[in-house]
Amino acid sequence: MDASLGSSELILNPDGSIYHLNLLPEDIATTIITVGDQDRVQEVTKYFDSVEIRKSKREFTTHTGHYSGKRLTVISTGIGTDNIDIVFNELDALANIDFTSRQIKSQKTRLNFIRVGTSGSLQPDIPVDTFLISSAGIGFDNLLHFYEAGQIKNKELEQALTEYLGWGKYNIHPYVVDFDKELGAVFDSNHIRFGITGTNSGFYAPQGRKLRLKPSITDFNEKLAGFSYQGTRITNLEMETAAIYGIAKLHGHRAVSLNAILANRATGEFSKQGHRTIDRLIQYTLERMAQSQLV
Repeated sequence: MDASLGSSELILNPDGSIYHLNLLPEDIATTIITVGDQDRVQEVTKYFDSVEIRKSKREFTTHTGHYSGKRLTVISTGIGTDNIDIVFNELDALANIDFTSRQIKSQKTRLNFIRVGTSGSLQPDIPVDTFLISSAGIGFDNLLHFYEAGQIKNKELEQALTEYLGWGKYNIHPYVVDFDKELGAVFDSNHIRFGITGTNSGFYAPQGRKLRLKPSITDFNEKLAGFSYQGTRITNLEMETAAIYGIAKLHGHRAVSLNAILANRATGEFSKQGHRTIDRLIQYTLERMAQSQLV
């Protein structure tokens, strides 16, 4: 029998719930919608037929309920890849670790993760208020470098990008992970585009913005926009997708990231109807899920 996980590794609250998320194993469904903003959880579950679980701790708000006969969980991750590390590891623990024996289950449960988030376009021909599926996530942060992750990376794309950028002098070593094609196909239609998504660990200089501090890479967005691999461009930039793809795939789960484009960094435009655009993406996501075989 495998050794039990120590109390400083698998950290549980006094009620037996997982440390950060404050959830019990029975609180989550096998299909999980992730959003960044905790207030957006309610914006998704207002369309549910019923909600059975409502829990919150820190920036992590979770609702589990039913939509069109399917049991779904919606959880807020907060912003950034550091939060993704917490949320996705703890969600996997809820599904695949026995909290009583503190041992990893021999039979694993595969989860489906659908990110419904916002993003900024890097290409002038991708306008604000459109939808985009991330066919791959490029991580400019360091999260996946802390895991044995070589087997899940798109090494060809990773190498081509690294050679093109030449950013090793800035200690930037991007990793690349593809989406789950089968799960992505659920959301494919003529209402949504595909593209490669860049993920970084900040909002200002890490996304080419300048307020009072000068970025070390002054052409960050332009450089990314100029890259193409097998006819596919880097289309947008945000703060979670690559980490979601990486941690999910390492655990054997499926993940897809759906983006509402609220800014176009090439033209300087920002959406005047961002709330409506996000709401349309939420409804689109739920409708496609209702028509699918996801359970």
